[in-house]
Order: sequence, then structure tokens, then C-alpha cells
Amino acid sequence: MTRPVIGIIGNARIVESRFAAQLVGENNLRAVADVAEALPLMFAGNPKLADIADLLAVVDGILLTGARANVHPSRFNMVPDPKHEPYDEDRDGLALPLIEACVAQGVPVFGICRGFQEMNVAAGGSLHPEIRELPGRMNHRMPRLETGEIHPDPAIVFGDRHDVRLIQDGMFARILGRETIRVNSLHGQGILELGERVVAEGIAEDGTIEAIRFKDAPGFALGVQWHAEYDPQTNPVNRALFQAFGDAVRARKAIT
Repeated sequence: MTRPVIGIIGNARIVESRFAAQLVGENNLRAVADVAEALPLMFAGNPKLADIADLLAVVDGILLTGARANVHPSRFNMVPDPKHEPYDEDRDGLALPLIEACVAQGVPVFGICRGFQEMNVAAGGSLHPEIRELPGRMNHRMPRLETGEIHPDPAIVFGDRHDVRLIQDGMFARILGRETIRVNSLHGQGILELGERVVAEGIAEDGTIEAIRFKDAPGFALGVQWHAEYDPQTNPVNRALFQAFGDAVRARKAIT
């Protein structure tokens, strides 16, 4: 095999109201195949179905995708509230130790939306279940019609919504070649307190943390709050991130 393999975590869903399934959005698969230039390999987001050691013996990198479900508040010492459901505790049970293993072993890991939040929690940080409720914050959730329904046009749902300021000379600024970018926004939950090893490299106009890296990680360990997988074929910011991820994965493959 010449292409590296990137494992993409699945999400528990019930299909047709009766069939348990593990799902991965096709945009994630295409981003890995088209832009990172790797073979996408879906794996179950459930510790009963996926062993971390076996998984990391097969893949060259890990993509932690966004998801409808939130990280369970018990993972960061908060009380759960039904209004912040759904949760996917099986994914929590796999993703959090998987992140620790990736960082420790230098396996490239890229977190998107929920994956970004998981990276912070894995490092001991906390999340706010509804970031728009904090003083001075904007509504980061996806655009909806006046009826409350999700807007039917994906170009509007995933359209750029706000700026993100990157720290000078940080890893994101070096990858992207700029210090201000514009991104989409489709999340309710967000970072409240940073984990011990997590560095905030991108901040939205309202103070919301949007881009992070693991400090002193031996390999690629970055996360973004926005959905970078939506349009990396055409969006220069998201393309550069997936290309950098792909480069890191190929470098990892070359030494293992």
C-alpha cells in the first residue's frame, strides 16, 4: 500500500428508528481522500468494538469528526441536562483515551468540532454546553429559518460566519500563512476552560476559542471548532489544514 491510512471515528446513530449504526459523513471521507491524499478507514466510536492498540497498529493518523451528540458533562465534572442531549458516551469512552494515546505516540490527530472539544476534555479541560449563553458571545449554531428548521441550503449552513484571529507565529499561522481567517460555525457547545496541555491558537471575534494544539506533542495534534471537512477542495484555509495533516501522516508512515 502506497497511500497512508487515516482512521475516521464513527458516531452511533439509529437508522430508520430501529437499526443501530455507526456513521461517518461523506465530506470527512472525501476530505481525507481528495486533500490529505490518504485512504479513509472508518472505525467504530465504541470501546467495545475498537481496541486502541490494534487501531493504532493499522492507521497512520486519526480524524476526530464533528457529530450531533455532545461530550457527556460527567467527563468534565458538570451535571448533565436533558436540554443538551443527545450524548454519545460510547464515543467518549473511546475518543478520550485514543487522543491521549495518539499524542503520547506521535500519531497525527486532527479534531473537528466535537473532535476539537474531545481533545480539550482529554487534556483535562471543560466545555460550556451552550456557548451563546455566555455574556458577549454570538450564536454559533447553524443558521435556521424563521420556523426553526435548519436552513435547506448547505451553502448558507456551511457559509463563513465570523473571523478567527490566529496567534502570531503559531502553528496555524505558519500553516495558513496569515493571522486572520474566516470560518463557518455550527456548534452549541464550546471550550470553557483549556486543558493543561492545550494551547489556544485561534480566537473568534467574541472570544470563543476556535483553534487549538497540544503543547509539546511529538506529532501533529491540532483541533478546530469549525467544520473544515465541508469544503477543503475549494476553501484555501481548510485545504491547507488537510494538506498539512496529510503531510504529517505521510511522515509518520515513512518512519514506522
